[in-house]
Amino acid sequence: MTQPPSYPTPPAGGPSPAAGGFAPPSGPTSQGYAVPPQYAPPGHPPPGWVPPPGWAPHPAPPPLGPGGQPLAGFADRLLAALIDVGLSTLVAMVLFLPAFLLFFWNMMDDLTRTNPDGTLVEPDPGAFMTDFFLPLLLLELGLFVLMLGFYWLYHVEYMKRTGQTFGKKVMKLRVVPLDPDRTLDRGMAGRRYAVQHVAAMFLPGLSYLDGLWQLWDKPWQQCLHDKFAGTVVVKVSA
Repeated sequence: MTQPPSYPTPPAGGPSPAAGGFAPPSGPTSQGYAVPPQYAPPGHPPPGWVPPPGWAPHPAPPPLGPGGQPLAGFADRLLAALIDVGLSTLVAMVLFLPAFLLFFWNMMDDLTRTNPDGTLVEPDPGAFMTDFFLPLLLLELGLFVLMLGFYWLYHVEYMKRTGQTFGKKVMKLRVVPLDPDRTLDRGMAGRRYAVQHVAAMFLPGLSYLDGLWQLWDKPWQQCLHDKFAGTVVVKVSA
């Protein structure tokens, strides 16, 4: 009876490779598919990524206005408003101070009048309204109307030419229409003036609410006077 051919015992590390073949990998093999790397959105590093020294993320681009210009930030608008307030205060002092000094000079002259014997003239209580209170009230009213006229010339007539007041020019800001196909006109500038400077004088707290509204307004970061006028404030190069 013919015996079957005997084969050499395979080595402990596994079968020897056949001629021209390759040895299978040693050790346990995993079953199924390999786990793909976790997905990371474009612009974001993959999980587990360690940034190199000195690396910093790219800042988010500033929000843009309807015409593609960057919108003005809260700090820039606040500084521009403070510059305009400082200029207005200077003009008010130039207008108010001489008038009040003249008024009080005349009032003190009346209060220090003397009789022929050198005694002071007793003031007439009934003349207080006509000699002091009424002239002072008329003076304040006239100066108030004068300041409103100055504000109109400054914030409407002057601004509508370029969209800038002196403060906005210093901070490189410009008021532009919400519709990029339009140009800033007297009507838009007048509506801004009506809310920002006239209504705020008679409604307590409106000036603060108006200025802070831009912090949560989306997408144009408008104040209330911007919404009423259909304008936005943008950052420009000059």
